[in-house]
Amino acid sequence: MTAHPFSSRAGSCTLVGAGPGDPELLTLKALKAIQAATVLLVDDLVSDAIVALAPASARVVHVGKRGGCKSTPQAFIEKLMVQAVQGGETVVRLKGGDPFIFGRGGEEVEHLRAAGIAVQVVNGITAGLAGMTLLGAPLTHREHAHGVVFITGHHKPGSSGTDWRQLAATARDARLTLVIYMGVAGCAHIQHELLTALPAHTPAAVIQYVSLPQQRHAVTTLGQLQATIAREGLASPSVIVIGDVVRGIQAVAQAPSAPAQAAGGGVF
Repeated sequence: MTAHPFSSRAGSCTLVGAGPGDPELLTLKALKAIQAATVLLVDDLVSDAIVALAPASARVVHVGKRGGCKSTPQAFIEKLMVQAVQGGETVVRLKGGDPFIFGRGGEEVEHLRAAGIAVQVVNGITAGLAGMTLLGAPLTHREHAHGVVFITGHHKPGSSGTDWRQLAATARDARLTLVIYMGVAGCAHIQHELLTALPAHTPAAVIQYVSLPQQRHAVTTLGQLQATIAREGLASPSVIVIGDVVRGIQAVAQAPSAPAQAAGGGVF
């Protein structure tokens, strides 16, 4: 790699998973990378508390990307990354959750490598895992779920998207938990298609603002999923979890030491 002519040193780039938002869920490696950065390119869903861990001298560039909102073009973000590294900066691309789970980290790594730039990736805790853990329930269980599928409810324009009917049949036969990211906007369609193979009484949960002070959630069933989201006013960013493991949330809520469950299984 040829450094920028005005730089006396070669730069570097690290893709860092910021986790779901709580700074205490960062890995030590992620924290060290953030504290060493001279430039941070920050996604929209990264919490202010995590950005505040960067040095005061670091330049913070917000490059928001959120479904349904005005977003920074991916090509522009990749151009900024390359220019900053070639300018000798220690670049941290700070992403919510994990860079390699619906974070476009794979695309960015490919672009950086094509530009001759070595890149490191630091994993973060993904929201689907953190959300269920914070509510006291697992994603897999020897008696209830033999695996888990992380899937996006938002497909690339021009593509056919997920075959939800086939996925539902597979989840039923293999006893899988479904964790759906970016699925609130298309929930009515997703629910309709999943109901072709999964029973309406299949437990479901919607978790919004995972790990943040404003986190809220609702426990419902697949048959009532869209109605629950509308009634409770749940919106993005949220994860939808479908499967028998959701009963673990209900068990925690009904435990004597837990707060009383809201009538009808609403937001706790």
